Amino acid sequence: MEHPLFSLSTRPDRRVLSYSHNGASVEVIPSVKGRATMHDKDVLIYCVSQLMGAINAGREVSRTLRLRAHDLLVATNRETSGDAYKRLKEAFERLAGTRIITNLTTGGEETTRGFGLIESWEIVRKTRGGRMVSVSVTLSEWLYRAVLAKSVLTLSRDYFHLRKPLERRVYELARKHCGRQPEWRISVATLHKKAGSVAPLRVFRASLRRMITENHLPDYALAEAEGDLLVVTRRRPRKSPAAPVLTPEALAKARALVPGADAYALEAEWRSWWEDTGRPRLGNANAAFLGWVRRRAKP
Repeated sequence: MEHPLFSLSTRPDRRVLSYSHNGASVEVIPSVKGRATMHDKDVLIYCVSQLMGAINAGREVSRTLRLRAHDLLVATNRETSGDAYKRLKEAFERLAGTRIITNLTTGGEETTRGFGLIESWEIVRKTRGGRMVSVSVTLSEWLYRAVLAKSVLTLSRDYFHLRKPLERRVYELARKHCGRQPEWRISVATLHKKAGSVAPLRVFRASLRRMITENHLPDYALAEAEGDLLVVTRRRPRKSPAAPVLTPEALAKARALVPGADAYALEAEWRSWWEDTGRPRLGNANAAFLGWVRRRAKP
């Protein structure tokens, strides 16, 4: 989340991005199809969610995941039309084609190397009409090592309702730097750099002001402060202790209650809700979770 690997543009972005900050350097080289976008990143978020869920449940994991395309689209708040499957295929192409050269540290190990965001992908099965049913995705070793080291943060499920790339990027940075703290302050100039924006600073500042006025980022509120600063505050203080780990059986029941949903994303959303709303200590976390899923699934 710290570094601007993904394009904020909604059009093919074929510019090479060079970025350095606090000793870390990143060069992002797009393919002829353009650099991977903030919306393409949904694929990686979904893959990481599946891996983290498997790790927490004690199951064996590998860099290669077999995914149901429909579940991925539903979990990331996308349409399931024919065009949506086509756009998903294009996202795989940009993710595999975007190359990164960096000295970032993951899993306590610093390396300087080049790699793609995903190593490879394959449509495993299609319907007679040509839609993909399941896909196989092999993550880069760098990303996989970050997951194994648990160097990843959960995101609000409402993140996928943010349509503007800059909104997503600002939310990610808020989640990274503000986290559970009550407040985080950053200069607009530094945020402009961290966001990876290529817009002039005055245009970027105007976009932030619109975000402040609209005030719909999940979990965090934005405000301006003197000195050309952006102030990020958590919307609610944390009141409850963390909920216990759920069993694989409870997650399987949640999938049955909400077909097509990402059970691990549901768990993360429930856990955040429980901790933020000051509920009492849980006697049966699995039952509490499933009760919350049932209420949430009601029309």
